[in-house]
Amino acid sequence: MHSRALLLGACLLCPVTAMADGVASFKLSNDFFSARDSDGHYTNGAEFSWAFTPGDNHWTRRLADGLPGWSPQSVDAVAYRFGQQIYTPEDIEESALIEDDRPWAGYLYAGLSLYGNDLSPEWRINDALSLDVGMVGPASGGELVQENFHHLIGSREPEGWHNQLNNEPTATLAWQRSWWYRDRLGGLALEYGPNTGLALGNLHDHVSLGAAVRLGPRLDNQFATPGIAPNTSGNPLFSRDGGFNWSLLAQFQGRFVARNLFLDGNTFESSHSVDRRQWVGDLQLGGNINRDRFSLRLVTVTRTRQFEQQDGNDYFGTLIFSSWL
Repeated sequence: MHSRALLLGACLLCPVTAMADGVASFKLSNDFFSARDSDGHYTNGAEFSWAFTPGDNHWTRRLADGLPGWSPQSVDAVAYRFGQQIYTPEDIEESALIEDDRPWAGYLYAGLSLYGNDLSPEWRINDALSLDVGMVGPASGGELVQENFHHLIGSREPEGWHNQLNNEPTATLAWQRSWWYRDRLGGLALEYGPNTGLALGNLHDHVSLGAAVRLGPRLDNQFATPGIAPNTSGNPLFSRDGGFNWSLLAQFQGRFVARNLFLDGNTFESSHSVDRRQWVGDLQLGGNINRDRFSLRLVTVTRTRQFEQQDGNDYFGTLIFSSWL
């Protein structure tokens, strides 16, 4: 019932009038894409998004008018998002509760993102403001998805879903800003600079600080940096008439984590939890290829230990396919 209600809410969030012209994206995160294939921790994430430039009278411009630091004119793009994430301990074939590994958890969510882009001859400043509402627990459908997929491909059967976190509605408000200094390296465009972010809610509470560099023939017609959970992606719009283009990305980001429901357990009732580490770092390496109205991005992630009992770093990747419709 909870998952059907969230799906209905996601459909209501995407009015038909917004579907006239925009970019549809499908994002898949999985440890399969890493060099060290495993089947635990952040084991899978899937997200569909619809991004577009809102019209002058679109409701998101009126919303931005009431937000600190935003105005109707500062909204360059809007995205509606709907997705699911699955988290498990390393040993998914163990039926008993593994007390020194992370809890089993599924997460189903719908989200709205506003994007702003301030361009000058030397700098480009990207802003993103996102609100995600969702459900953690059995109602998210994580058990159903993983069990059926593993059965389909003949992989190891997950046996511990009866230990998963309890149902809990969630809401997370997140803000991100990236500063990109625009430069040249030989005959290629080069951008580099710092970024920062903040997330508040009963799912995630953290602040982040990082730095990134991008290199490619043209960077002024593509603004997105792939968002890796717990972050959301940057502005997914890109030039559909640019012919063939490519770029490479390297980014490091550190987070001070005050809360992570997937590690701390349920907020209002007793559940499995582990000793969360306050400082977590991500190293992201990847790139993208654009061809007219299509874009394909792949990023691999090395994430430092998130809880005290964790044996080592996590490795996974994210693949994003986007197309103008």
